[in-house]
Amino acid sequence: QVRLVESGGGLVQAGGSLRLSCAASGRTFSSYDMGWFRQAPGKEREFVARISRSWSGGVTAYADSVKGRFTISRDNARSTVYLQMNSLKPEDTAVYYCAATLGVVAGIPSRIAYDYWGQGTQVTVSS
Repeated sequence: QVRLVESGGGLVQAGGSLRLSCAASGRTFSSYDMGWFRQAPGKEREFVARISRSWSGGVTAYADSVKGRFTISRDNARSTVYLQMNSLKPEDTAVYYCAATLGVVAGIPSRIAYDYWGQGTQVTVSS
């Protein structure tokens, strides 16, 4: 089992940047596929980005809405996954969640592909 704790959210103006972090407990972080999801008020939780376990090549994938603006990365030595968010837009406002699974994730996953979730961190982008 893994425990996930997100940080780095906040209030930013449109066009600004934020970097979210997700710190994982346990000694097998490198074995997990990791993902970021977000949920805006009144909307379903949606996929943002994912990165595969290291021995699978650290393959990344992004939702079309964030492609070219967001970058997911992982630091296995720190058991941390990051989401660098640039050129933020008001529509990026949401609670952002980190997720993990020992399963195999492919394509654009739904939330059921992940087994472990953090508590979320709020990102608010003002216009």
